[in-house]
Amino acid sequence: MHSFAGQKYEAVEQSTAGLCISMTEIEKELAALSGLLQLEKQADLEQFRLQVERLSPEERRARGFSWYPLQVVKHGYTYGERAFVIVERNAPADEHHQFRPGKSVNLYTRQAAVRHPERSGVIQFVDKNRMKVILNSKDLPDWLGLGMIGVDLLFDETTYLEMEKALAKVREAKSGQLAELRAVLMGRQEPRFEPIGQPVIVPGLNPSQNAAVNQILAALDLAVVHGPPGTGKTTTLVQAIKLMAERENTILVTAPSNTAVDLLTERLSAVGLEVTRIGNISRVDESIISHTLEMKLSRHPEAKNIKKVRIQAAEARRKAQRYKRRFGQEERDERRQLFEEAKELSAWATQLENRLISQILDSSHVITATLTGAGSEVLNQCKFRTAVIDEAAQALEPATWIPVSRASRIILAGDPFQLPPTVQSKEAQRKGLQVTLMEKLLQWLPGTSLLNVQYRMHQAIMGFSNRRFYQNALQADEHVRLHRLPLPPNDPLVFIDTAGCGFEEKVQEKYQSRFNPEEFMILREHLYQLVEAYQGEELPGIGIISPYREQALHIQEVIAEDSLLATLPLSVNTIDGFQGQERDVVYISLVRSNSKGDIGFLSDYRRMNVAMTRARKKLVVIGDSATIGNDGFYNDFLNYCESIGAYRTAWEYMRG
Repeated sequence: MHSFAGQKYEAVEQSTAGLCISMTEIEKELAALSGLLQLEKQADLEQFRLQVERLSPEERRARGFSWYPLQVVKHGYTYGERAFVIVERNAPADEHHQFRPGKSVNLYTRQAAVRHPERSGVIQFVDKNRMKVILNSKDLPDWLGLGMIGVDLLFDETTYLEMEKALAKVREAKSGQLAELRAVLMGRQEPRFEPIGQPVIVPGLNPSQNAAVNQILAALDLAVVHGPPGTGKTTTLVQAIKLMAERENTILVTAPSNTAVDLLTERLSAVGLEVTRIGNISRVDESIISHTLEMKLSRHPEAKNIKKVRIQAAEARRKAQRYKRRFGQEERDERRQLFEEAKELSAWATQLENRLISQILDSSHVITATLTGAGSEVLNQCKFRTAVIDEAAQALEPATWIPVSRASRIILAGDPFQLPPTVQSKEAQRKGLQVTLMEKLLQWLPGTSLLNVQYRMHQAIMGFSNRRFYQNALQADEHVRLHRLPLPPNDPLVFIDTAGCGFEEKVQEKYQSRFNPEEFMILREHLYQLVEAYQGEELPGIGIISPYREQALHIQEVIAEDSLLATLPLSVNTIDGFQGQERDVVYISLVRSNSKGDIGFLSDYRRMNVAMTRARKKLVVIGDSATIGNDGFYNDFLNYCESIGAYRTAWEYMRG
């Protein structure tokens, strides 16, 4: 993909929209992006086939790609003429599985001699051992009460279809708001801002946050907010959205993940805005469910009538379908009458439902959705002045265009030095699919808002990331700059070097993920010392993270069998799984230790930036300097640790 930094574009005749751009050049760029998206889709499909489709039913179940057998605990009809089922499995609540909100699934029965034993659908929520599936059909399957029910994960092309549709829409725009936005977002035209007269000062926000709010309010087409870890990006966005809601109608607020959208939904509601959540939800507590379109519809006085009519329509269709091929004129007439009745009932229910949906959306200050959810047909009736895209540096560019195509002003917020979007295709990655729209904009865009005060970390924890990623522009707020654990050992940063200890990394054959049991033994000794220091005192919150899933699983298993550690307030996860969280104490287990100096996954420095900025008061990193030290990034980190006296050797923690 090409970079916009320093590019010169030849002016051509102005279009009817007054844009000085080369349509051919733009079309080529977007066509190339579509090609990369197809490569990614194919790679994703191939991986799914390797991981799932080749497995036996028993293997799928064992690896978390299938739930079977299931009990149907509830069923009914939701908006948009869609049936739903809630199913439950009998398994430990924490048993690992691959099902997530928004994933496509296949609901099936293993009962013999059942016609059409499968129905596809989409997961709305997963809560421990319960799952709600919205079926891609008007009617519930007639075999639902026969038992032997299961759910399999399907390859999900919904996201790809929405991205493809958005790219086509952007490519075909000849004039109007989308063509104008495209010119700005693709580097052909600088964004425009209204003059700021009297700046808005939001109490509780620092100067850089208030500057970002004012830039958002002044933007006519685009504003970008760069929010490094702990700088209050979400707080700033929420305050800006609250002020925008006083000036314009409904605002579309989006993010790449359901979890991020749920957080925004909560935070926006907490400042008094009427928020409606569209699409799948990742959590099922009342604070989220009460904001969903589905729940708002169900609480409306007319909801019972709509539900009643939907059931009547489904019953009429069921009766009509019981007729077989051979029947007389009387049966034929009755069948036609039943289908006609079902059609009329459905049309009436849909008309009433659409009117209620319009009322709910029109009365909302904010509509929240994932990037893919922003493509929902429910939103086709809405016209948005502003679309906000949070965590924009984690989104594939084609996904970002989905909400862009629905508004005339775009607010992007995120940090390009934290987790990048996942790209499966090596070729698509090599050609730049992982480069986000926000990254491209930051290369050439003048005057982006940098939030420069962080409220999370001791300055020693912040120091390396600040120097490496943020040109030392970040400051630690006075309340956190020197805060430490109340009891020693309370040095804020420690690197424990396992070089020379012979702690070679190991490979888990099945998933080819790496782990290092001996490295965790050292981590555990440090943890024991911490626990001992706090005897009789409340322990700080502790997080243990690793770039490697197998190491996280190994640590979880060892801790579960350790009578002392099993009861501690600690969580263990991968870096990706820990994103968005923070703890007073964070341990990072780097795992890699080999004679070749091969660091593999550790070369993803953005992930390491996320890991190193999760701790508030104490960060402990454990690794092999002989393996990681040949890499420039880690060599800089080792030098930084030595410069502030944070270097330790693993021998200090080895029992004789």
